[in-house]
Amino acid sequence: MGRQRYSIFSLLRNAVSHNENWQQAWRSPVPRKRYDVLIVGGGGHGLATAYYLAKEHGITNVAVLEKGWIGGGNTGRNTTIVRSNYLWTEAALLYEKSLKLWEGLSRDLNYNVMFSQRGVYNLGHSLQDMRDIERRVGANRLDGIDAEVITPEQIKAAIPMINISRRARYPILGGSLQRRGGIARHDAVAWGFARAADALGVDIIQQCEVTGICRDGGRVTGVETTRGRIEADRIGVVVAGHASVLAGMAGLRLPLESHPLQAYVSEPLKPVLDTVVMSNAVHGYISQSDKGELVVGAGIDAYNGYGQRGSFHTIEHAMQAIIELFPAFSRVRMLRQWGGIVDVSPDACPIIGRTPVQGLYFNCGWGTGGFKATPGSGWAFAHTIARDEPHELNAPFSLERFTTGALIDEHGAAAVAH
Repeated sequence: MGRQRYSIFSLLRNAVSHNENWQQAWRSPVPRKRYDVLIVGGGGHGLATAYYLAKEHGITNVAVLEKGWIGGGNTGRNTTIVRSNYLWTEAALLYEKSLKLWEGLSRDLNYNVMFSQRGVYNLGHSLQDMRDIERRVGANRLDGIDAEVITPEQIKAAIPMINISRRARYPILGGSLQRRGGIARHDAVAWGFARAADALGVDIIQQCEVTGICRDGGRVTGVETTRGRIEADRIGVVVAGHASVLAGMAGLRLPLESHPLQAYVSEPLKPVLDTVVMSNAVHGYISQSDKGELVVGAGIDAYNGYGQRGSFHTIEHAMQAIIELFPAFSRVRMLRQWGGIVDVSPDACPIIGRTPVQGLYFNCGWGTGGFKATPGSGWAFAHTIARDEPHELNAPFSLERFTTGALIDEHGAAAVAH
């Protein structure tokens, strides 16, 4: 009884103190005039890059510049799915590196990112779907990545409420399962990397928009920001959705298109779905959050744009798809909807590496698959910036592949790309 009374008193005391005595998770420093490395973009990938620069390479004179607030961009505007079952070896190994980092990330950061390995199902609705799934599962196994082909009956046994009727518009003929896949808490990922990077000496500077990239001939010298000029000899740009805008500031043009990507959540429900279900043909994917909300995603909107909104017909299409898979959800109410901005490259794979401007590096073009790659992306990009050469994992994802023709075409190859 005494312990309970103390807990209530502590809760009330912190409520009226407005958290004045709470230790800040990371500092809010005034920008210095010069850093060894600048990371433009305070999302998960940018924060992970700064963290691994400090942890793996001992480069701590680093600043992360974020135009808004940490986690306010695409990091907090996705459906949090983590998996590595891509078709082509180059992509699969990069995502598998990320998945292995996910498996120890909470311990590494000393921060619970709520990574839940609940499995990811990719459904097949036609004979061609199943051929593609069998091909991908075989390729994954050759690359040492866990994957298995499963029957409709196995899917039904694991997910009792799913509709496997052969009379459905898109009947389920089978699927693939990656048991190590799952979900993580997106804002916790950003906060965990921010806190860990700050503890290693990285300056995290919010409300600091980059308005120009400074060059001296063929090399970078710094950036112009809303808080003044900041000099650096190495600049890594990780601004999902806006990479083309930043590249234009340096006189570069990237082969990217930016599109809105929508998702929505339902009202909270009791636990009903303990895994992730994805469908390429139906183009909907769903999981349930720890708060009980059904998290539902759709495909990208067809038009180009930077609006964090989206169009109603895309929401409607995703709803129809999910209700066909799960008829019991037909009376569940939608709680809120949002859109993120994704930049898509011609082969649906990222660009991670150097640019023709010395000291300028770009990490972009993740399309709809960026969140799952967060730790692996930061790890590989940090290596590239620190050594001025790519790691073997991200070497295939150079900008030069679009002139040599060595593309890694993941468009539709790995089921839904999210």
